Amino acid sequence: MSATPTTPSGTPEVLLSARELTKRFGGLAAVNGVNLDLWRDRIHAVIGPNGAGKSTLTNLLSGDILPTAGTVTLGGIDTTRHSPEAKSQRGLGRSYQKTNIFSSFTVWDNVRLAAQSRRRYAPWNPAQWFTRADAQATTNASCERAIELAGLTSRTNTIAATISHGEQRQLEIAMTLATEPQVLLLDEPLAGMGQAEAERMVELLLKLKKGHAMCLVEHDMDAVFALADRLTVMVNGQVIASGTPSEVRADTAVQAAYLGEEH
Repeated sequence: MSATPTTPSGTPEVLLSARELTKRFGGLAAVNGVNLDLWRDRIHAVIGPNGAGKSTLTNLLSGDILPTAGTVTLGGIDTTRHSPEAKSQRGLGRSYQKTNIFSSFTVWDNVRLAAQSRRRYAPWNPAQWFTRADAQATTNASCERAIELAGLTSRTNTIAATISHGEQRQLEIAMTLATEPQVLLLDEPLAGMGQAEAERMVELLLKLKKGHAMCLVEHDMDAVFALADRLTVMVNGQVIASGTPSEVRADTAVQAAYLGEEH
């Protein structure tokens, strides 16, 4: 594995950090004391069986739910109790298990709406009140760049409902990219894909790795081992192993709890 990216001071460039993150629902600890660091230019995969707490962890990091205990820092700022919108403004983007797009809109309009969320309006300037959304050069440039990065340039003017499932997942990532995030939380981005679509998604995620810190929740182990620089394995809300893919693959506790002999 290549060296950890560093800041000019020589310290690891951690963009998001969770410490002792815990979420209890009544007597059930869905996430229990999890520590996690996401580094720029690295993909960190979180794996485990169904019910392990992976999606709950993602929701805690994104602000969709609040923790019972623990902290989350984003860009060095404590964002533990910040809303998803506030975290998004600070550079966090996420996708969900279920594709979340405007199916009756074109690919362009889906991504442009996301890009518009980054445009700052001056309420004292009436000239901005009546500016057409499709005439905003900065927004349009962000939209075009995100669509190109996601590999959807040929689908720009296509209605989202008519593109394939894999392309819809690419569109959701394009919408996330249009908000110009530094941290990406991706919850099962390969879910429901055939082999060809999954291979395209793996290529896309590898392309997006540079410049982003990425947390990937995924059940496709072939994709995970192709993508991840570091793995965290969760079972019953707790981390049972964390390390490089080779370290995790060789861990007997992980093999017994999740991976099985074929890995």
